[in-house]
Amino acid sequence: MSTRVSLPKRTDSDAAEAETLIADNRKALHDYHVLETFEAGVALLGTEVKGIREGKASLRDSYARIDKGEAWLHNVHINPYSHRGYVDHDPKRRRKLLLHRIEIRKLIGKTTERGLTLVPLRMYFKRGRVKVAVALVRGKQVHDKRETIRRREIDRETLAAVKERARA
Repeated sequence: MSTRVSLPKRTDSDAAEAETLIADNRKALHDYHVLETFEAGVALLGTEVKGIREGKASLRDSYARIDKGEAWLHNVHINPYSHRGYVDHDPKRRRKLLLHRIEIRKLIGKTTERGLTLVPLRMYFKRGRVKVAVALVRGKQVHDKRETIRRREIDRETLAAVKERARA
C-alpha cells in the first residue's frame, strides 16, 4: 500500500531565490543606459567553475562581442582554483556565451546599426549553472552621470528625512 505525497509546486519566487550572485558590474550601471538584458550561459573549464565557486571572479572592465555569429565574453577575470594540480587556465581568456541563434542575430543587428554595446552586468549561479546577464547598452554622457548621482543623493536625503520624521 503506497501513499502518494504531493510536493508543492515551484513558483517564480523560488527560482529567483535559487540564483546566487557571483559578481556584478556596478561600474557598467554608472557608465551606460541599459536598454535590454539577456541571460546567457558561459562555456567554462572545470578549474574556472571551481575558481568561481571560491568567489574569485570580477566583471570589471569586461565586455561582450559577436564574432562570426558567436557571442564572446572578453576581459572577465576568473582566478585559478586554489587546489589545482597541473591544469591551469588563463584568468582573462575569452569565453563563449551560450545564446540562442535568434538572440545573436538580434544583437548583431542592434550593435552594428545603432552603435550599441554589449556589457555583462552580473554573473550568478542558477540551478547549479553559471549564467551571465548581458545587457545591450548605450553610453552615458558626463551630464547624464552627474544627473544620476544627483538623483541618488536626493533620494538618499529624502529617505533620511522621512526616517527622522518617523522617529519624532
